[in-house]
Amino acid sequence: ATAAVKQACGLSPDVEFSCEGATRSDPAFVAQVIGQAIAEGAGTINIPDTVGYTMPTEFQRFLGELYERCPSLETVTLSVHCHNDLGLAVANSLAAVEAGAVQVQGTINGFGERCGNASLCTLIPNLQIKMGYHCVTPSQLANLTNVSRVCAELANVELEKRLPYVGRSAFAHKGGLHVAAIRKNAVTYEHIDPSLVGNEQRVLVSDLSGRSNVLHKAEQFGIDVGGRQDELAGLLSHIKQLEHSGFQFEGADASFELLMRRSLKPYPRFFRLLGFRVTDEKRSEDSETWCEATVRVEAPGGAVEHTAAEGNGPVNALDQALRKALCKFYPSLEKVQLHDYKVRVLDGSNGTGSRVRVVIESGDGKRRWGTVGVSHNVLEASWQALGDSVVYHLLGEQAGGVASPAAAKARKPASGKKASGKKASGTKPPRPSGRRKGRGSAR
Repeated sequence: ATAAVKQACGLSPDVEFSCEGATRSDPAFVAQVIGQAIAEGAGTINIPDTVGYTMPTEFQRFLGELYERCPSLETVTLSVHCHNDLGLAVANSLAAVEAGAVQVQGTINGFGERCGNASLCTLIPNLQIKMGYHCVTPSQLANLTNVSRVCAELANVELEKRLPYVGRSAFAHKGGLHVAAIRKNAVTYEHIDPSLVGNEQRVLVSDLSGRSNVLHKAEQFGIDVGGRQDELAGLLSHIKQLEHSGFQFEGADASFELLMRRSLKPYPRFFRLLGFRVTDEKRSEDSETWCEATVRVEAPGGAVEHTAAEGNGPVNALDQALRKALCKFYPSLEKVQLHDYKVRVLDGSNGTGSRVRVVIESGDGKRRWGTVGVSHNVLEASWQALGDSVVYHLLGEQAGGVASPAAAKARKPASGKKASGKKASGTKPPRPSGRRKGRGSAR
């Protein structure tokens, strides 16, 4: 190890020495090795929890013992690299900072071997917002959610919606009591302002919803519901009936907005379906399936379009045929893409005759939206979701964006201590009392 460090120092002024499997080794031996590495010129000592083996209190004690056995560790940068095999990578990293570490390694969304690494998307806001260290600029922090989702998209990994800070459900509320509270003061059920990390508050609608949920959504969609209590009560009753029949609007805000508008604020009809037929044919055992859909729609002015299109499957063929019929009237539909398509069997007791729920995620390059359909026939359910997706896009084009977020509300400050967020400077900021002296801010 000493020979390797010595050679590296001859090639670079900044050498980091990492002790693989350090937390499962004898602390006295680890201290001896890192002491020799420091003597040879290593400026950063990395202590990895290579297999996610350690509990936070154990990790703190281990690092404390290294400081006691190796006084020269105070003169260099202490770094940690934690894995998530126990689900404690972030907790161990934060414990290490408390023990004196000034460099924490991790990955976006915790992507990595086995159970993953410490997630920077959780570490950074915890260190900066909760613990008061300076890690990134406010504008960089506000881009964290976007970075998380772009990296997941590039990695072709479905992002867990319940991720802290950056998940779609991190600031989502469904229970009527919760929604009534956040309408008065968001701090009641939110630990930070979601915009600090580039996320947003979401109110979900389900059979658990109350009047507050519907009122919040109406406000978000710009629908005036003043003096319309009977209509609201009827809408809420209708929503509950739909939920019991299999509809779920938690991932289909666009379908819910259209449902509200149909009930409370009718919009122009962009087209009317006159009928569709889908053919799915396999001509021999070894041949590929061949799919074609024909669609008849009544377009603006009463014109009837009758078109056909082939596709990779019956749903794709139906989608292509609908676009073909409407694009001559609404060219912007060319920009709409299907990003996700999910089918869920609602009750398997009827086998292949069971009801299914289809949820589609679409986008036009500027925004994304979800729509839903439910039927015993997967094509009918798909049509409901596809039709809502097209209408939602066209409404957005007509109005310059339908589901514009509600105006940001003034947030009352939470009682208790708020992190100050130390500014970066050429020197290390002072450590809070009770932490090891001489250690700097986490970076």
